[in-house]
Amino acid sequence: MVYQKGPHMPEGDPVSPTPRSATLFQNVRPLGGPAGDLIAVDGVLVAELPEGAAVERVDGGGRLALPTLVDAHVHPDKTSWGEPWYRRRPAGGIAEYVAGDVDLARSLPTPVGERALRLMSHAAARGTRAMRAHADVAPAYGLSCVEGVAAAAAALAGIVDVELVAFPQHGVVRTPGAAELLAEAAASGLVSHVGGIDPTGFDATGDREGDQLGLVFGLAEKHGLGLDIHLHDRGEPGLAVIRDIAARTRAAGLGGKVAVAHAFAVAGLSGRALDETADLLAEAGVALTTVALGETTVLPFRRLAERGVTVGLGSDGVRDSWSPYGNGDMLHRAWLAGWALDARLDEELEACFGIAAHGGAALMGLPAADLRPGSPADFMLVEGECLPQVVIDQPHRDLVVRAGRVVARDGRLVRSAP
Repeated sequence: MVYQKGPHMPEGDPVSPTPRSATLFQNVRPLGGPAGDLIAVDGVLVAELPEGAAVERVDGGGRLALPTLVDAHVHPDKTSWGEPWYRRRPAGGIAEYVAGDVDLARSLPTPVGERALRLMSHAAARGTRAMRAHADVAPAYGLSCVEGVAAAAAALAGIVDVELVAFPQHGVVRTPGAAELLAEAAASGLVSHVGGIDPTGFDATGDREGDQLGLVFGLAEKHGLGLDIHLHDRGEPGLAVIRDIAARTRAAGLGGKVAVAHAFAVAGLSGRALDETADLLAEAGVALTTVALGETTVLPFRRLAERGVTVGLGSDGVRDSWSPYGNGDMLHRAWLAGWALDARLDEELEACFGIAAHGGAALMGLPAADLRPGSPADFMLVEGECLPQVVIDQPHRDLVVRAGRVVARDGRLVRSAP
């Protein structure tokens, strides 16, 4: 026994060590199973209460306990969530959408950090435990988007884990000054990843064609960062970029640190072509993310996972200049994935929840919150009968728990970061 002398104890008087604290969530149904208890100690679920622990009890009221979710691809800097309504204009391609981004940013009265924090807090209150957030780096913004999202992430430390991507939405080849800003962001210590966008399509035009992938892979190697590259190009042009990224990833020894977002070219594959591409990605250690925009763009994530590819699900833009849609709720995004894939069977709906809960966690290197002893005490309590029904009915998040601490009730954060 180790004794600790308190500040007012006389010399030689032993003091018992402070007992461990535990939170006992009673009468909950993990994943819709039989009612029982979940015990959290030091942020982890355990099978039994430690002897002598100080116990806080929370009555779950027979609610389902479900893992909290991971948003594998979101743009908090672009959001107008909670702001005056923005009238969007027609856009015929990425360049026009990018111009809309700048117009929206200039029209909003609230700084990017406040808007990002508002959206990220909203997502956390609805069960998001982690996110990979992209922040634009371009001459139009400098590093203000990176700095704003980084500040929001710091304010939510202990509630939401955030990986921050310095994202060159405007391109680094076609936009003078963008490459230098991206290098500055990579060296800032604020980001975990460097981004890219359509290196042979959007960001390789006219007399400014260049090697975007060479630039971003070089920054990643120099600064020890990961890569997350937007790829909208379809068909063979998109697949050629996939093969190039896989080859560069192998050559640089960056397996497990590279992801391709959207990957519409992969979404268009089936049969042997899909399997061969999946095997290429799995062997290189390149992950994918999808955002369930529609049936022609959502990735066949179940088949990809069977072939060893990590696939995460994300929100993408939330009420940004590109689209008025999106709400930052990853349970709703699981519903959208099911809708896009025409999921009808229970196992299909459960898979949609699974990519939202575990696909993004694997992408970010987080342990699975599967509600077993030894897993993170990260879960939410909802009214419902079973998991497939929850995906369809989208019940209120009555309670959200992060690392064993209740952080949200009834859709609102109730506890600040420690």
